[in-house]
Amino acid sequence: MVKFKKSDFGKNRNPKGFSPKGAKAKKINASTAYDTCSEQLSPLGGLLPLIKFFDLVGFREIFDFAYKAPAREPKLGHYSMMTGLLMLLFIGFNRIWHFSYLRLDAMLCGFFNLTRLPVASTFWRYVNSLGINQANSLLAVMAHLRERVWRLCDLSYYRICLDIDTTVETVFGNQQGAKKGHNPRNRGKKGYRPVLCFIEQSREYLLGKLRKGETISGEQTASFIAKIKRYLPGCVMQVLIRADAEFQSWESIHECIKAGYNFIIANKGCEPPFDPRRWYRPHKRNAYEFNSCVYQPMGWQMPVRFVAMRIPKDKKVAKDRCVQCELFEADRYEYRIFCTDLRRAAHKVIAEYDKRADVENLVGEAKREGLDAIPSSRFKNNYAFFQIVMLAYNIWRYLKILAELSAQTKQAAGRHGLEGIQTNTVRIARLRLLMIAAKVVTASNRDKVRYSIHDSRTPALMSFLKYIDEKRLKPRPWAGGILQAPGW
Repeated sequence: MVKFKKSDFGKNRNPKGFSPKGAKAKKINASTAYDTCSEQLSPLGGLLPLIKFFDLVGFREIFDFAYKAPAREPKLGHYSMMTGLLMLLFIGFNRIWHFSYLRLDAMLCGFFNLTRLPVASTFWRYVNSLGINQANSLLAVMAHLRERVWRLCDLSYYRICLDIDTTVETVFGNQQGAKKGHNPRNRGKKGYRPVLCFIEQSREYLLGKLRKGETISGEQTASFIAKIKRYLPGCVMQVLIRADAEFQSWESIHECIKAGYNFIIANKGCEPPFDPRRWYRPHKRNAYEFNSCVYQPMGWQMPVRFVAMRIPKDKKVAKDRCVQCELFEADRYEYRIFCTDLRRAAHKVIAEYDKRADVENLVGEAKREGLDAIPSSRFKNNYAFFQIVMLAYNIWRYLKILAELSAQTKQAAGRHGLEGIQTNTVRIARLRLLMIAAKVVTASNRDKVRYSIHDSRTPALMSFLKYIDEKRLKPRPWAGGILQAPGW
């Protein structure tokens, strides 16, 4: 009996890992064939870490607990509508009608369990139903989310610095509340004047509100400072407030003293009498001089310490010209004056205030992420959209912190692709962590997301996903820390 069998019956064991030999040059020319595939493709593969992050921190639980829903009940539910808006801003689109570009995205449709997303007008009608109550409830959502993320990432700050600043949002239509005011880039144009407060240590948004386009008053600054305590994490015991001259008033100073906050606030119009004999130079090579005094401005109920820095005016004069000398000593200097309750040396207080300069970068980044987008002509809708934008901004902050922690674990041997991402801007982090091509396939009766082994960002992303999954194995991964969120 003759048996026929193939001589080459061994299995072809192809490596399944990331091998540099797996790359093979392709030939693409005018005669290259083209075709379609049945798999769903997505350029936003980095949405999977965001979806896992929502599950990791129990965002649905936080939302249902703290969010105050509007009267209008959407078909998809309030949670789906809000997460849809957050994902739109997370991706980088800040206009609601940009949903028309994402209706068929595989990652988004898979998250909402839909074949296609609703039309953009559906989300617009939901934004149109939001108001000031929903905006305030979103601040409570951010407070509870902050507690869980800090405990999850082992962030514990006994003392934090809060940087408060106002900005201008120019409007080019007939929006409610828009007024003409201080607008150096678009003089004479109407706009809003929101106020924002950031935490220096974590660079996240703590508190803020959209305001009409007018200068903030002393009563408004005092009311703003009074709301800070309810949104602070439980581990924070000392707070230093740094603000510009718009916050200098007795109402805001009195509120800081009553709440037990330290403060350094730039001077607006006070003229405290500094002793001319007490000017000193901490460094002999520098021409800067410092001084301090205790002074009670008119209308204030108690004296407060003022510190000053004077800088000589640089004058470039030709040698053959005669120049008249300044009549008064004050004319030869430029002054920087601050109101504070700190007892340090004057130059150390001003050096501490100068660290506040970074808040301008944070405000500019938040404006690029969507604050400049004015979706509605009604003030209450814009008031709520403001907080949605800042919630998406904070989610980016938290995701970058987790990505940095994943790069520091023992899983990452050698150089990691997500090292230093915490210090990157949101735009750079979006290129490193979000804009990664992915294919949604069905294998073994289960939907999977596959990434290309030829993308240099894939190994770091896979390590990050594994890091989040390990955290998700615990029933309450944020439990066991030292923080306690109110109401939980």
